[in-house]
Amino acid sequence: MSVQVILREPVDNLGSRGDVVKVANGYARNYLLPRKLALPVTESNRHRVSRERVVSDARDAAEKDAAEAFAARLGQAVCIIGRRVGQTNTMYGSVTNVDVADSLSAQSFEVDRRKILLDEPLKKLGKYTVRIRVHRLVTTEVTVHVVKEGTENEPLVEEVEEVDAPSTEPGEAPSTAAPESTDE
Repeated sequence: MSVQVILREPVDNLGSRGDVVKVANGYARNYLLPRKLALPVTESNRHRVSRERVVSDARDAAEKDAAEAFAARLGQAVCIIGRRVGQTNTMYGSVTNVDVADSLSAQSFEVDRRKILLDEPLKKLGKYTVRIRVHRLVTTEVTVHVVKEGTENEPLVEEVEEVDAPSTEPGEAPSTAAPESTDE
């Protein structure tokens, strides 16, 4: 059995504020209604939601503007995370969203670890682009460098490689493989 409700707040994979949606009776009764995310469909509730929508749209616009400004600053951040590696540059463990959040926190960017959108943990040394959801409508990308432990304060490998790249032998093609450090 299903019922129709009016959403008071946006609900992922269901709808946005003011939408009339048809949901299972138990979902409405046990989740949406107790959390005040929805109201039963009546004429008075339609008016109530429309009044709430005007106020919340103004608030959302201000929040979105603030989130875009924060996202612009956050997009300039570079996280350098050191990890222990074996002799063949194989990492012990992996880099997770918690590690990225801690690195950003050290740079005075407070980001909830659940907002860091990693499909899977980072398991190899290198440069990665990680998406962060700052607001439900605003996402940004942060560059994460996973390096050997103890080399976090040294110049990044990409910067050194760019300086060394033009010095190839005549007739020799530049290497396109990822650089491997053999510091032992």
